[in-house]
Amino acid sequence: MATQATTPNKHKRSDLEDLLKRRFFYAPAFSIYGGISGLYDYGPPGCAVKANLLAFWRKHFVLSENMLEVDCTNITPEEVLKASGHVDKFTDFMVRDTVTHECIRADHLLKDFIKKKVAEKTTSEELKKELDQLEARIDDLNQQQLGETIKKYEVKSDLGNAVTDPLPFNLMFDTQIGPTGQFKGYLRPETAQGIFVNFSRLLEQNGGKLPFAGAQIGTAFRNEIAPRSGLLRVREFTLAEIEHFVPPSDKRHAKFHKIKDTVVSLYPRENQLEGQQLLQTTIGEAVAKGLVNNETLGYFIARTQEFLLAIGVKKEFLRFRQHLANEMAHYACDCWDAEIFSSYGWVESVGIADRSAYDLTVHSKASKARLQYYEPYAEPKIVPTVEAKPNKRLIGTTFKKQAGQVNSYLENLETADAENLQNIIAKDGKTSIILGGETFELTAEMVTFTKSDKKISGVNLTPSVIEPSFGIGRIIYGIFEHNYHIREGDEQRGYLSLPPLIAPLKCSVLPLISNEKLTVFVPLIEEALINAGISCKVDETGHSIGRRYARTDEIGVPFGITIDFQTVEDNTVTLRERDSTKQIRIKYTEVPEIINRISTLQLKWEDVLAKYPAHVSTEKD
Repeated sequence: MATQATTPNKHKRSDLEDLLKRRFFYAPAFSIYGGISGLYDYGPPGCAVKANLLAFWRKHFVLSENMLEVDCTNITPEEVLKASGHVDKFTDFMVRDTVTHECIRADHLLKDFIKKKVAEKTTSEELKKELDQLEARIDDLNQQQLGETIKKYEVKSDLGNAVTDPLPFNLMFDTQIGPTGQFKGYLRPETAQGIFVNFSRLLEQNGGKLPFAGAQIGTAFRNEIAPRSGLLRVREFTLAEIEHFVPPSDKRHAKFHKIKDTVVSLYPRENQLEGQQLLQTTIGEAVAKGLVNNETLGYFIARTQEFLLAIGVKKEFLRFRQHLANEMAHYACDCWDAEIFSSYGWVESVGIADRSAYDLTVHSKASKARLQYYEPYAEPKIVPTVEAKPNKRLIGTTFKKQAGQVNSYLENLETADAENLQNIIAKDGKTSIILGGETFELTAEMVTFTKSDKKISGVNLTPSVIEPSFGIGRIIYGIFEHNYHIREGDEQRGYLSLPPLIAPLKCSVLPLISNEKLTVFVPLIEEALINAGISCKVDETGHSIGRRYARTDEIGVPFGITIDFQTVEDNTVTLRERDSTKQIRIKYTEVPEIINRISTLQLKWEDVLAKYPAHVSTEKD
């Protein structure tokens, strides 16, 4: 089955999670007060991993694609999220234990039941096959189907109690803006809406031309029903999102030829429903066959894979799963999730969707702002037009400070909207319009309409948007599992083989023993590393060099610089690489450039081994 995989963490999950909490990569928030599920604090090494990952995300996407980065507010007015659909539809289905009244996410309850049932020796092969097929379709079940399925299999809570029928639960945290309590808002459930409402400003930044992309890194909030699985399902988390705007009739990508031969593991909709294997194909073939909707969507699938592999996700534990029919929003053209496999199973970590023109359309309709771009015709066209001309004097005396808003609305009406307004006023003598949540009554005296044939050089269109959305916490946890190892001969201590690109510290500085002749070099080397922008940790404790190596290996530090008595003679040090434990002899002044180039993917450790003399340590490492 394509839904099965050998876990990347061959060791106990509990050992890894103990390491992560003990070395304070992250820990439950407010733990001295008992903690609150779904909230976590990142400690020093966790913060550094996260910062390094996000710095590379900016380089890989924002810089290389000339994206326009914004930083928008966490608090969002209700009318914005009402327009986007979040107020009415941003829900999960919840059931309650009929005895304890505990709230449980319905799909999670069903998935846990399937795993336990399939694992039971008494379960028939026929039922196992049936349950496997059901598991592939869980995300495609609506509220009624979930309830019917739970009843059919007599699914109980963890305590063996019956559960209620599923009910929708909105996942947004609401709040009040201002002291009166009359202006409702929410903590944003995603960062995308800030980009959409600033579309016109971003379009202007890009010279009025498409395609272009807006990007944002920020905090999002979701009031999860029953958070679990550590960083994988939390109530406050970091998202890195891209909104790539393209003409609705042309979703090609100028750089698609550069990635078309990238081989990806796809899990198409049909394969999921029929229980078939993953499809290994190039992204070029997938787009050519129509499996992936368009070049820009395919481009970001390939670029997302490049990003994830560079930061430590193992390719054999990465797949791109296409959304099933009920999962996909009604307006979406196509949607794929980059899923990372861990001991918790396949976890959606990046969503890559073609959202069509939905977002800009609904915000334009709700706000009356024109969120469009201008597309010139190859040849000008003569077309009949209707324009609305406001009586600014009468509108001014009637609406006073809000007159400008009404005048702007009338002057910017499209021909179809102007004709519709003209017909209503001609019939009823007046009409009402809603702007910014307020109602304005227009009379026949306030507006006149003129018809004419105009030479039109272009048309205003609403662009489509391709959205890659990265869940940073989920990606980080996947990396931890994929890179947790036990060194042979030292089974008591695990270590993280994090890529130098995202490691919390790039190197340690270790005098062989506590001796004044050696320690005098510590500040010289430390200053050289810091001046080169390389994070490091000095360890001058009296422990053996092998024990100090193990301490830094544990948190993923890729390199160790050891100062010994040969350093005193010729200014050379040993440079040790964490995974291979191999060492070279090198001038300490050359070390910063070597580490910097490896950490920025310009050089490989194998290249360094070939250039510098090997060093054989007499200490246990």
